[in-house]
Amino acid sequence: MNGSGAASIETIEPVVMDTQCPFCSVQCKMQVIEEQDAITRHKSYTVVPKPNAASEGRLCIKGMNAYQHALNGDRIMQPLAKQGGSFVPVSWDEAFDLIASRLGELRGAYGNDTIGVYGGGSLTNESAYLLGKFARVALQTRYIDYNGRFCMSAAAAGGNKAFGVDRGLTNPLSDIPLAKCIILAGTNIAECQPTLMPYFTKAKENGAYFIVIDPRDTGTTAMADLHLRVKPGMDAALANGIQKVILEEGLIDASFLDARTNGFAELKAHLEQLDLNEIAELTGVSVDNIRKAALAYGKAATGMVFTARGVEQQSDGYMAVRGFLNLVLMTGKIGKPGSGYGAVTGQGNGQGGREHGQKADQLPGYRMIDNPEARAHVAGVWGVDPEDLPGKGVSAYEMMEKVHEQAIRGLIIVGSNPLVSNPNANFVEEGLGKLDFLVVADMLMSETARLADLVLPVSAYLENEGTMTNLEGRVLLREASRPAPGEARHDWQILCGIAERLGKSEYFTFESAEDIFNELRLASRGGIADYFGITYNRLRKEEGVYWPCPSLDEPGAGRLFETSFAHANGKAELTPVQNHLPDEQTCDEYPLNMTTGRVLTHYLTGVQTRRSRSLAARDIESFVEIHPRAARRYGLEDGALVKLESKRGSIVVRSRFSIGIREDTVFVPMHWGDIQNVNKLTNPALDPTCRMPAFKACAVRVSPLFAGQSVD
Repeated sequence: MNGSGAASIETIEPVVMDTQCPFCSVQCKMQVIEEQDAITRHKSYTVVPKPNAASEGRLCIKGMNAYQHALNGDRIMQPLAKQGGSFVPVSWDEAFDLIASRLGELRGAYGNDTIGVYGGGSLTNESAYLLGKFARVALQTRYIDYNGRFCMSAAAAGGNKAFGVDRGLTNPLSDIPLAKCIILAGTNIAECQPTLMPYFTKAKENGAYFIVIDPRDTGTTAMADLHLRVKPGMDAALANGIQKVILEEGLIDASFLDARTNGFAELKAHLEQLDLNEIAELTGVSVDNIRKAALAYGKAATGMVFTARGVEQQSDGYMAVRGFLNLVLMTGKIGKPGSGYGAVTGQGNGQGGREHGQKADQLPGYRMIDNPEARAHVAGVWGVDPEDLPGKGVSAYEMMEKVHEQAIRGLIIVGSNPLVSNPNANFVEEGLGKLDFLVVADMLMSETARLADLVLPVSAYLENEGTMTNLEGRVLLREASRPAPGEARHDWQILCGIAERLGKSEYFTFESAEDIFNELRLASRGGIADYFGITYNRLRKEEGVYWPCPSLDEPGAGRLFETSFAHANGKAELTPVQNHLPDEQTCDEYPLNMTTGRVLTHYLTGVQTRRSRSLAARDIESFVEIHPRAARRYGLEDGALVKLESKRGSIVVRSRFSIGIREDTVFVPMHWGDIQNVNKLTNPALDPTCRMPAFKACAVRVSPLFAGQSVD
């Protein structure tokens, strides 16, 4: 009681959590403030953007509501083992013992390569690094890959071959307003990376001419001066057409080509024999518009080209990217302010996740696993014999093929939902059902986790300290701001725990994420993606450091290729690109092209955003976007349930009419599973170079779900 006789009311101080968004590749900084009512104990949350170099203090709707999936009560709180078809809680000791026992049995019967490891592009650099080490040292398996294969492999291969290095943006974001012409090819930045849009609006205000390449209207095409509605899968041919006009109009930079590139003579001969009218027919883009695009970009004093999944998720995605890189190099628009190339990374750590060893062919520092010098360097850091390191594995979808044929019998999945993210999802589900042992480490129960024999609870972004590398190649430190709930553990702690049970604890003696990062620095030293000069202290003081950064006194490279490229001879490589047709063509039975993508309120397979009440309320179900004239041909009504079918499966979604999409094309987002899982339809044809599946082009048919449903 106080002096007046009234009961005192407890004061509960707000909890301030400094963190950054777990979603896209911008990695915006924020504070999440938790306040608790002293009487009702009800908790409320306020999200405040924090200034940072990339997003300049902005947050999108996903970032503003990201805390909801981490704090909504749906989290997995303890290990769950499947017994009699249902999950039952078990202790961590029981979980680790089960893993060691089952993996031991399988390795003893079938060899080390019977175990696969499947990672994710949202893991921190520390976890991605440790996952690669875990696969190759603790399990000694060659089979590791990750879902980033579906995000960046085409652009990564293109950058490595053309420039000698793959880093998402060759320029800092601050260069965008300096560009006088910007090509956005297959990228919907307004919905996928919305906090970057002010950079582009500043460029627009400065007089930039915008060319947007997309088969449908989007928030990004709204800013276009020229919208090229390309047929799905025909981006490489369109890039050829633009290059041909630039060549014919004398808009090449001859001195740049001579001094800083190889291969122009072969490219010139290839372009000269192409027919612009044939390209127009193939792409669905008129000769006049191809010429407008070429002249605008070719004549501009500065210019930038951005590509994303629309170009890259094709069975010729690597060569399509090379076509756009040819365009950059022909005109000399790279390595200077306002001129460069950007592969718009999709996942939160899609850049860092592909640099330090969770890819099938890779060791830390962007080293190749089949390179003897790379093997010797990394083996020296790890304290193992180079001969004991496994060789190259296979890509993510090819791992699912190995699972289906039972070459892989045990699978550990960390931070990924391959049942929804892989193409040909019915095949993938069938294969996962054949596994002798499936372990999934995740924070929420995903469609894949439901199939697991053992589910391990992991910490969320609010709880898990570590570094992320954004689309610019800027390494950022995400601090932990609250303890993990229940019995959830950090994914790196789980890997160390399993390694101990497997008798490999001497290689996994880490006490913190910073310990792992310090080993990563050594392992990456001297590699293409050299992080040696980056420390946690530097990241705290400088709020991010670009790689490559080979020493503590170097600032890191914000703009690449100012004087030379990363190949040994210092030159970039041009290459002829063929007018490749999509692997699967439309026909009488399947008369429509289908393409896929994201919507503003959701992220990847939706496991997190569909758990956010605010985001889920805005887009509660999937849909098929279709032109009204096409819809009428197939007897569809706007807003009605329809059946969409390909050669591989069928889904049920709601129709959404739009005059802003090509009449021969439909669009379905990728964020839903089960009966709405668009990847039941997609084509698993793989790019021969980077093994990217052809998500963006397959043939489908559409019909009313109910027989009596028709249009008057």
